[in-house]
Amino acid sequence: MKKAFIQLHIAVFLAGFTAILGKLITLNEGMLVWYRMLITAVTLIILLYFRKELQKLSLKNAFKLFSVGAIVALHWVTFYGSIKYSNVSVSLTCLSAIGFFTAFLDPIIMRRRIDITEVFLGALAIAGIYLIFDFYPEYKLGILFGIISALLASLFPIFNKALLKQFSSKTVTLYEMCGGFIALTFIMPVYLKLFPAKYYLPTTSDWLWLLVLAWVCTVFTFILALNALKKISPFTANLAYNLEPVYGIILAFIIFKENKYLSAGFYYGLGLILLAVILQMLRVVLKAKSDKKTDMENKFLNT
Repeated sequence: MKKAFIQLHIAVFLAGFTAILGKLITLNEGMLVWYRMLITAVTLIILLYFRKELQKLSLKNAFKLFSVGAIVALHWVTFYGSIKYSNVSVSLTCLSAIGFFTAFLDPIIMRRRIDITEVFLGALAIAGIYLIFDFYPEYKLGILFGIISALLASLFPIFNKALLKQFSSKTVTLYEMCGGFIALTFIMPVYLKLFPAKYYLPTTSDWLWLLVLAWVCTVFTFILALNALKKISPFTANLAYNLEPVYGIILAFIIFKENKYLSAGFYYGLGLILLAVILQMLRVVLKAKSDKKTDMENKFLNT
């Protein structure tokens, strides 16, 4: 169990490190994601082929996964765009709007009642982002990209929840990487007209960081998370992933010294967002304990 916890937190830390790599890679955000998905897809095809885990799907099922992959690709493009047009700390803070969008979109897509508490906690995070926007008008394009990224990030886990009941996580990841790569190949000409790139082929340092991003922060992180989930519940894993933006912001402070350029407004906004995250974590923990107590009571009554 201890080993599984260590694996999980390494995976979360590496997920937070992807934002740092987005700053270190000087490629346009669209080209960055295009190369990331290409390298990741090719690596997974080779790995799964030699492990005899490569699964062929029908055209209909492949299209479902490809569609979600396109959403993942657009999420990554807007996420890295947010970093390029603002900074790592602001971009990661904007991602906390995921809770607000999920509070509305999950009930609509899954056809369940809207949870008012979830809406309130999401609105608290939005208020934090508004504070940051108010103090940093020069980052308005980066913040806009960050909010769009959060909207897209709230969508694909909802769709993946259903897909993972039909297919293995490895198959889902592979087909989504391939789908995202194909979608970006068609989108890139239009995107690059709107947001021109200075160059299209990665530099030597770009290649180095792209390989770290694809192999370490995508493929290796994916394997670590899967190994951890063999011993740890998805509930515990989801709580741990709330630390991803925190790790990313701490790394940005250490590596890029971003704390020197951030005023009190950023910390006020971040404080509201962290409050929303902590309240949501407490809410989930209390609900899990309540459900466990109810199950034990039911088992006792049935004996």
